[in-house]
Formats: sequence, C-alpha cells, structure tokens
Amino acid sequence: MMNVAIVGTGYVGLISGVCLAEVGHRVHCVDLNPKIVNNLNLAIPTIYEKGLPELLKKVVSSGNFSATNSLDLALEEADIVLIAVGTPSKDGAIDLSAIKTVCQSVGEYIKNSEKHISVVLKSTVIPSTTDTVVRNELEKFSGKTLGDFGLGMNPEFLREGNAIEDFCSPDRIIFGYEDEKTLSRLAELYKPWDVEKLEMNTRSAELLKYANNTVLATQISIINELANVSSALGGIDFEDVVKGLHLDKRWSPLDESGNRIFPEILTYLRPGCGFGGSCFPKDVQALRSQGETLGLEMAISNAVLSTNDQQPFSLVNILAKRLGGLSGKKILVLGLSFKPETDDVRESPAIKIVHGLIKENARVSAHDPIAVSNFIEEFGETASRINFCEDWRSAVESASIVVIITPWAEYLDLKNISMKDKIVFDTRAYFKKSDLEVLSYLTFGSS
Repeated sequence: MMNVAIVGTGYVGLISGVCLAEVGHRVHCVDLNPKIVNNLNLAIPTIYEKGLPELLKKVVSSGNFSATNSLDLALEEADIVLIAVGTPSKDGAIDLSAIKTVCQSVGEYIKNSEKHISVVLKSTVIPSTTDTVVRNELEKFSGKTLGDFGLGMNPEFLREGNAIEDFCSPDRIIFGYEDEKTLSRLAELYKPWDVEKLEMNTRSAELLKYANNTVLATQISIINELANVSSALGGIDFEDVVKGLHLDKRWSPLDESGNRIFPEILTYLRPGCGFGGSCFPKDVQALRSQGETLGLEMAISNAVLSTNDQQPFSLVNILAKRLGGLSGKKILVLGLSFKPETDDVRESPAIKIVHGLIKENARVSAHDPIAVSNFIEEFGETASRINFCEDWRSAVESASIVVIITPWAEYLDLKNISMKDKIVFDTRAYFKKSDLEVLSYLTFGSS
C-alpha cells in the first residue's frame, strides 16, 4: 500500500482521502485551516455526505487517515500527492490561483528533496493545465524538470449524495500521465479496484471530465426546452412524450431475454428546473471560455447555459400566467439544495425560483432538511423576506401553492396530505398526478 498526500479537504479531497484510506493506503490530507484539521483528526466531518461520518471514524481509528496543516510533513512520507483544491469560475473562466499556489509550495519542497514524487491533479481543470501551468510552476519553483518529478491527472466522477459509493464502486478510473513512473504509481494506487482503467495523456484526461459533464448538461437543457414547447402549445401530455423517448432502444436496450434495461442516464432526460451544483454550470462555462479564446464559436455550450439560466424563471412565469399574478399568494417551496442528500446550494435552481417569486411579491415560505443555513448565506439580504419553516407539513396547510424543487424522500409524505384547494408544481415530476389529492397538479411540460 502507498503513502498518499492530498492537498485540499473539500468535497473531492476528503472523499478521496477516506476512500483511499479505507482500502489500506496511508493518507495525509492537508488543509491550512486548523479547525478543519482538528475536526478531521477527531473524526468529525467538515462536509455533509451520506456515509461519511461512519467511514471517517473507521479510517481515523485505523490510523490510515490523518489531517495536517503542514504540506512538507505530508510530502515527506508520500510517493504521490493528489491536488484537490477548488477551481472556481471567475467571469466564466476557470480560476487556477489555488492550483498555482499549491504547485509553488510543492515545487519548493521538491527543490530541497532527493526523492521522486508524482504530482497528480484531481481538481477539474481545462485541457492543457497539467502539462503547461502545473509543470511550469513546479519546474520554476523546484529548479528541476519533469522526470525529476512525475506529473499526472486523475479526474473524479463523484455525484454529491452518492460520492462514497461512486468512489468505492466506480464505472471507470482514468490515468492521465506525462511520465511512466506516475502511471505506475496511479496503477498501484488503484490496484484494489477491479474496474476498467483507461490510460491517456493529461490533456485527454482533463477534457474527458469536461466532456462528461457537458454532454449530461446538454441532455438536461434540451429536454427542458422541449418541455417548454409542450407547455406553450398545450394539449400535450409531456410525460407520455418522455416515456416514448426513453423506450428508444438506443437509450434503453433490451437484454438477451427481451427485458428492457433503463440506464441511469435517462434521469438526465427528464424535464426539471435546470441543473445546478458546483460542477455542471462551472464546467460548461470554463469549457466555453477556453473554446472562445481559441477562436471557436461554442454555440452549443452557449445555448446550454442560456437555456439553463432561464429555466427556473419559466416556473414563475407559468404560475403567474395561470393565476393572473402572484402578488400576495402564499407559496411553500420544498427543497433548497440543488439535489437531495446534500446541503450544497451552489447554483441551485431554488435560488432563482425564490428570487422570482419574491419579485412577483409572493409570500414565500421554504423548507429543506439540511440546507437552510447554506441557502440563507447564498441568497443574501433578501432571505429576510422568506419564512423558513421547520414543520413543512403544517406549512402546507396555510399555503395556496406548493412548489417541489428538491425531491427529498420525506416529501413523499405529501401523498398522505389532502390538498384539494391547492396548486402543486412538481418541478421534478417526483409524483404521478394520481398520487396527490390536489386542486391542480403542474409539471414542466404541462399546460
């Protein structure tokens, strides 16, 4: 087993660290925040993720996982360092400042060390980052050249809420590398996983991550555009359209016994209020920005982002048109995180939807099992105009409109609540129309 340093204890860094420790590697996670380091060493999670508290406690107790604020200490014991710091969007372009800062520090360490260490990016970065930006910073600050150190790119494909499962049971693992020694170390790092492993150069690995997210984002956007056409035309049961689309055997093939296989990718071909979270919007924007700097039009990426930006507001427009305005209407919003099983509200459609409802002077109440505090922080001062409720079932009674944004499991209890005088807008088609006893049931695509 290997000694691994991971720089960054955010979503990717911490999940990668505990999962690598679980299979027997010795992992040191590096973070400059002493509170985070202390909590992790006490087996207290610093992010929300299903199954993380139990797994963190296990790997800390085993001695395979620890946190430190000393990068040099972590590197002293490591043969491979995984960089998993944030790469936020800055005016649509990727911000590599954190990557550069880490590479400068790692370069300083390499300068004064005789050992060979492989530097591998796990952060999502635009193609040509590893073999130019990262390499240049390492060579500049170490005074050495590639070969004296290794270089690689190992993209992650983690879904928030399912990240531990995704890491422990991946559908593929990508080895992006610029030298054979790093390829060998990546192979050793992931030796416990019996899954298809693809070897490629770092630029290909970088683009693969963007290609993965951009194609999925494109599917979401086109199905939403079709749903909007359905709503505008009227007289269409868009759920029937979706079912017919899904039954194309190129999407859902038949097995040898003639049984239909419905792959998970079909969930990205269902209408909703748009994609959110920290990955899809940021990654499509970054790829568009890079393409435009290369003189490419990036028409599809632009269309995907434009469609997604407007989708949450279409809900507000549909309700306002149906009711002749929303001023004074009591509206309960259920779910604020961008998806269930996470407290992440970054780019959540709920932000735009609630802003739109408030702009129409609606009286808004809202509930989420775990994301309220993050939502308030992200939403800003206008959050004071929202009534955040702990008992959403009681709030249903006083609302005239219920908007379901995030399909948390507890909201299934709506099936047991009579809402004969209420309008329900189910943005994710979480229910069937027959499931709910309501005055009117709306989804994207309904008229």
